This record gives sequence, C-alpha cells and structure tokens, in this order.
Amino acid sequence: MDFSLTDRQAHIQSLVREFAQQEVAPLARSMDEQGRLAPELVRRMAELGLLGGPLPTEYGGGGWDHVALALAYEELGRVDSSLRGFMTVHTSLVSLGLLGIGNESQNSRYLPRLAAGETIGCYCLTEPNAGSDAAALECQARLDGDRYVLNGEKIWITNGGMAGLAIVFATQDPAARHRGISAFLVETDTPGLQREPMPGKELGHRAADHARFMFKDCAIPADSMLGQPGEGFQVAMAALDHGRLGVAAGALGVARACLDACIEFCGKRRQFGKRIGEFEMIQASLADMAVEVEAARVLVYRAAWLKDQGKPASRATSMAKLYATESAARAAGAAVLIHGGRGYSNEYPVERYYRDIKGLQIYEGTSHIQRIVIARDLLDGATG
Repeated sequence: MDFSLTDRQAHIQSLVREFAQQEVAPLARSMDEQGRLAPELVRRMAELGLLGGPLPTEYGGGGWDHVALALAYEELGRVDSSLRGFMTVHTSLVSLGLLGIGNESQNSRYLPRLAAGETIGCYCLTEPNAGSDAAALECQARLDGDRYVLNGEKIWITNGGMAGLAIVFATQDPAARHRGISAFLVETDTPGLQREPMPGKELGHRAADHARFMFKDCAIPADSMLGQPGEGFQVAMAALDHGRLGVAAGALGVARACLDACIEFCGKRRQFGKRIGEFEMIQASLADMAVEVEAARVLVYRAAWLKDQGKPASRATSMAKLYATESAARAAGAAVLIHGGRGYSNEYPVERYYRDIKGLQIYEGTSHIQRIVIARDLLDGATG
C-alpha cells in the first residue's frame, strides 16, 4: 500500500501546520482561560481557505479531498481542540451536510457564505432528553400553510452563539421516531429563536462556543426544509459521519501532541541524577504511545481514503473515531503522569489535552455508540 501524500495533500498539511504552530499555539492557553475563541483566528481561517476547504470550487471552496481535510483537522487538533471543533462543526457537519442533501437554491445561497466565513454554521440535534437516542427528539415542526413553525429546545450547540445558520432537526410525528424527523435550514436571526450560553463551565473545549437554543413559534419558509419530509434522521447521520472523521483526526492530533510534549519533557527533566527518559518504565510509556499514534493514523487516513474512493466508510469512520479518541485519552493520561506535578497545572499544555480529550470521546456519538455502530454493521454483513 502507498501511504505517501499527494503534492496537494502535503501542501494543505503544511499550510495548516504552519497556521496552527505560528498563529494558534501562542493563543491556545489564553483562549482556554478566557473561554472564547480569538475572532482573528476565525477570520484567518477564512482567508486561508480552511472554512471552505472541502467544498467544490463553484461554491467558493478549495475542492479538497477527505484525506486533506483529515490532515487539516489533525494539525489543528494537535494545537487546540476548541478551534478544531469549531471547524469540524462549521465545515463537516454543516457545509458538507448541506452539500450532500441541499438543493441548488439552498447550496447557492448558503455554501459560498459558509466557505468565506461570512456566515458561521451550527448543527442543532441534541436536546435535554435526546442525546445518544437521536430518534427521541421532542422539538416539533408543524406545517402551517406555506411555513413550518418550530417549538422546542436544543442544547450543547457548538458555534451556537456566533452562528448565522443552523441545521435544525425536529419531529413532525413523535410516534414515528426517526421516520418522523425532518431537517431545516434556520437563519439564527429568525423571530421566535432565542439562544444563550450553556450554563456552567466545561471540563474541556473551554474556548468553544456552546449554546442553548429555544424555539417558540419560530416560523420559517416551507422551502427551508433540507431534503424531504421524514428524511431528517438520514440527514443527521450522514452529517455525523463527516463530523466523526473530524473528531477522529482531531484526537489523532491530541495524541501526537501528548507524545511530542513527553519526548521533549523526558529529554530535559532529571531525577535521581539522570534524565527521566532513561528510565525503562518511562520508555515503555513512550513506546506504547507512539505505537497507538501510528495505529490511529492508519485508521483515520484509511477512513478518509475510503470516502475519497466512494466506498462505504461508516464502519471505518466509527472504528477510527473509537480508537483514536480512546488511545488519545490513554496518551493524555500518561502524559500528565509523566509530567508529574507540572502536568497537573496549565503551565504545561498536557493538562488541557487531558481535559479536552474527554469531549472527543462524547461528541458525534460516544464511544459506546461507536461500538454499537461497528457491531451492528458487522452483524448486518453476516446476515445480509
């Protein structure tokens, strides 16, 4: 197998790596402490073409393939998970979700604005009583003449406070479960939509913009529906498949960052008269971390490659998401332990990696859900 990157993929990787290391890294700690993304970084991402990277050129995008997109997420995740999460929601969940199902009128209206960063996107699926069980939505959509009226609540909406466009999932028939769900494009200045920051302070991803949306008789045009009535669940799952690859690649970046930080620290920190990197238990931890980074990289890149080949990739994507996040969590735990007291403080970035990685095990389907997706696909193949 040929694991080499094309010239274009290598260029995109280099572009994002330079941006991440030179412009994002110096601000990562302060963004985490202040609990907000630096607006200039979002503008810079638009200037560099990152926000529209995988979109077709006719919509202002860069025409990236999925491997290139995964490389970009990996480089951002290596430095700051909050900014990587912003891009994954905006670019993969919203822009690619819209591209995959939207009609030409919808695509022409919104995709160029999303690619240019003129409009930020968010994805409204999670509710107080509907998390892993996405078919249990309570937010309702009622057809009233030439418009739909939305009523309900959404929580943990990443980019929610800054977004100008939301993909909102609502049920037209709760008894029908997933068959009753439809998807809608909702501009966030629509009357009847209120939003506020999520209460409390997050464990990780503290610079991310997490919001609560409340819909009260929020009327939108009937042509705001994305796809056909009752297709919302399929729209949601297809978008999540894009988002899961972004989470997997971001987790790979976190694991790489943990390994890099430990190698540097072990070469400098001295105890018992020698560098701690000379102790065999430390060496074993570094070796395990390095092996899991390489294994995660193969799974992530393979899932992206399958998407580029037009082959079924849902199982591979769930495998990549499951393994990359779980192995990165192990790497972050080991990194904090190796750094000792220094790893327990945000003086060193491994403390932030340790907090951030827990979110990646939850977002876009928990590790439990990924195991269910993988197992059911295996069993369907055995009985199909």
